[in-house]
Amino acid sequence: MSMTWIQEIQNIVGEEHVQTKQSSLLSYAYDATPNFNTKPEAVVAPTSEKEIKEIVTVCANHQIPIVPRGSGTNLAAGTTPTQGGVVLLFHRMNRILEFDENNLTITVQPGVITGDICEAVEAKGLFYPPDPSSMKISTIGGNINENSGGLRGLKYGVTKDYVLGVNAVIANGDVIRAGGKNVKDVAGYDLTSLFVGSEGTLGIITEATLKLVPLPESKQTLLASFDSIERAAETVSQVIANKLTPATLEFIDRATIQAVEDYTHVGLPTDAEAVLLIEQDGPPSICEHDIQLIQGIAIEHGAITTQIAETEARAAELREARRSALSALAKRSPTTILEDATVPRSEIATMVKAIEAIALEHDVNIATFGHAGDGNLHPTCMTDLRDKDEWERVEAAFAAIFRKAIDLGGTITGEHGVGEMKSPYLAWKVGDEGIQLMNQIKLAFDPKQIMNPGKIFHRSGGEVDE
Repeated sequence: MSMTWIQEIQNIVGEEHVQTKQSSLLSYAYDATPNFNTKPEAVVAPTSEKEIKEIVTVCANHQIPIVPRGSGTNLAAGTTPTQGGVVLLFHRMNRILEFDENNLTITVQPGVITGDICEAVEAKGLFYPPDPSSMKISTIGGNINENSGGLRGLKYGVTKDYVLGVNAVIANGDVIRAGGKNVKDVAGYDLTSLFVGSEGTLGIITEATLKLVPLPESKQTLLASFDSIERAAETVSQVIANKLTPATLEFIDRATIQAVEDYTHVGLPTDAEAVLLIEQDGPPSICEHDIQLIQGIAIEHGAITTQIAETEARAAELREARRSALSALAKRSPTTILEDATVPRSEIATMVKAIEAIALEHDVNIATFGHAGDGNLHPTCMTDLRDKDEWERVEAAFAAIFRKAIDLGGTITGEHGVGEMKSPYLAWKVGDEGIQLMNQIKLAFDPKQIMNPGKIFHRSGGEVDE
């Protein structure tokens, strides 16, 4: 392949912002997903929408694949350059462009760290609720591309619920400006929502306007432990049945409890089969009322211990312990795979038990935690990629987990995206007709298929061996 296009891109962004050394290319050959490693031809860091537009035009002319990448925390091989080409970085596009307190919006570039957005708006008494566990390092552009969720999803929803508008450069170099600050806007197709969760396959987001809400006045945090998964799941169901909507309702199984406690030393009950971390926010009187009611429900349904955090410092310890689950489990094996099979929350106990049975059947080590309040579970396999026989059993186990989730009315992914890792299973969820329609949408935006090619539905269709 002629590499003259690299020189053209260097002329756009400057030679110092185009990496072509093998050591640099290797650094961007993978994301947080095991076993998907391919080096790009170049790694490029633009500084503006204008530069991105020009880069895309060059890539379109030479049919060079483009993979937009945030911080590389993707867990479904969504930002791996498996077709080669260009990896686009956004650390030079990391500015908050406007903070509009009158309209309760903030407009940002894609490279802004999500946690920095939260801190900036909270300093003004406002709140950006989406909180993926990687929020301290993940970028808002990556969160939008994956429609990321988080611990507060039950009460507040996920990223799509807060994206009012985007600017995006599509494959022919045109800039699409969708949505804006309006609370209501039904002028034509909802292109904003189409870009959210599109995993970089339709265009490159260069700017986003996000909705903000008032910062809750107070928080109350409860930790409840159980001697069975069923009792923990029943507590979840009863909390919802009592018309309570906690800000956070998290589930952690025994294996994860032990790993997190070894990692954080925050005093989790390692003899429990499951714990629930439950948080409510709002006016102090409502928080106090709700957390006491939830504590009573937990005790009524078999909690062996309950603890309401007496200080914000203790509550923050518990939240950070939960956010550290992946890191804690990752220390226990050379390779760790975190998935996010999702089921109706009434099926949480059934799904957790099924995961345990599947792990036993395939002789693999799986721990489970997740967002019990919205049915989003994270079965996490501790394995070793170098053990080929075990790796085949791991893949078969996850295929069985995805199949079980769908059989229970669930889905193959609640917040991590499909990427390339889960693309073989997408047809199980949306059917061949859904795959065909998605492909037609993709071709309308990207007829040369240069935008993050090979992702989402590229390998879908047919049956996968289980």
